[in-house]
Amino acid sequence: MKSPNFLSLISLSILLVAGGCQDKDKKYFSFDKSTVDEQYKPDETAGILVLNPEGKTVDSVVYYLNDVKFVSKKQLDKLSIDLKGKKLGYQNIKALVYFDGNTTPEEVSDGRIEVISPVQPKFYKYTVVNTYPHDEKAFTEGLEFFRDTLIESTGQKGGSYFRKFDYKTGFAYKQVNLDPQYFGEGITVINDKIFQLTWQENTGFIYNANTMKQEKTFQYDRKIEGWGMTNDGKNIYHSDGTETIWTMDPNTHKLTDYIKVYTGSDKVKAINELEWIDGKIYGNIWQKDVIAIIDPATGSVVGAIDLSALRKEVKSKNAEVLNGIAYNPKTKTIFVTGKYWDKMFEIRVSE
Repeated sequence: MKSPNFLSLISLSILLVAGGCQDKDKKYFSFDKSTVDEQYKPDETAGILVLNPEGKTVDSVVYYLNDVKFVSKKQLDKLSIDLKGKKLGYQNIKALVYFDGNTTPEEVSDGRIEVISPVQPKFYKYTVVNTYPHDEKAFTEGLEFFRDTLIESTGQKGGSYFRKFDYKTGFAYKQVNLDPQYFGEGITVINDKIFQLTWQENTGFIYNANTMKQEKTFQYDRKIEGWGMTNDGKNIYHSDGTETIWTMDPNTHKLTDYIKVYTGSDKVKAINELEWIDGKIYGNIWQKDVIAIIDPATGSVVGAIDLSALRKEVKSKNAEVLNGIAYNPKTKTIFVTGKYWDKMFEIRVSE
């Protein structure tokens, strides 16, 4: 019998090591996606099952929902997830499976379900109360009343500003220009302070609402874009160009919570300028001449206003999408305009 040579021993060692790694990296478990619906409503229950095709001996399973541990099991029974109270949007499911006496579990993380709104939105109608001139060179990003005066913010690098103006004539009382490096976005006024976002610069500004002098600069505490803003007198709501609306603490500038904006069939992407009206958030949708009426507690779209007919009355050659919502509580009317529009409309909305 010949003794194995040195090269053969090396080859055998490589095969054994490779085989060991392969076995270590092998996945034994997966979610049974055939038993899971793509979408659920908050009053429904999702059934989750982890498959074990090779019949491994399972010691225990720990389940996580959106990276938060919610239950431990001794075996791979079908798990029911009650979706009551869960946020709208995607719910990511993960399981850590301990098996065959191993102290290191196998992670199963390919599970995801989507929770949609249970509300069927109502369509609202409107009447035009007045039509006013609007600067057709203004790339409107934010619009809000401060006392009886309108404040408007605009975008574009090198041309971003916000100003107080007479909406009846278009005359600007005072204007503050942003440094050319910033692309201005939405504004809101709370506690006699004007908050202003920038698009991709991760920076916000705070001004004295009476003097319009800058008092502070703050950085977003998440890597998101700045789009629209509004407030309920206590918290600021901040859109980021997706279906997400963030809640921001005006004192710490921290993003403390969020909602996902959904209809009964899908998420509503690209939420833009925001306005708080009678306990609801009215939101422009980028590239749509429609305003969504949003429940701030859940993110459900409860109503919609189609303003595409107003777009047809705009004469500006460069007119773009509807953007800009300001509520006048004294008259209970809403002022709307758009990017590069030569008109601003005062409307009254009803179901």
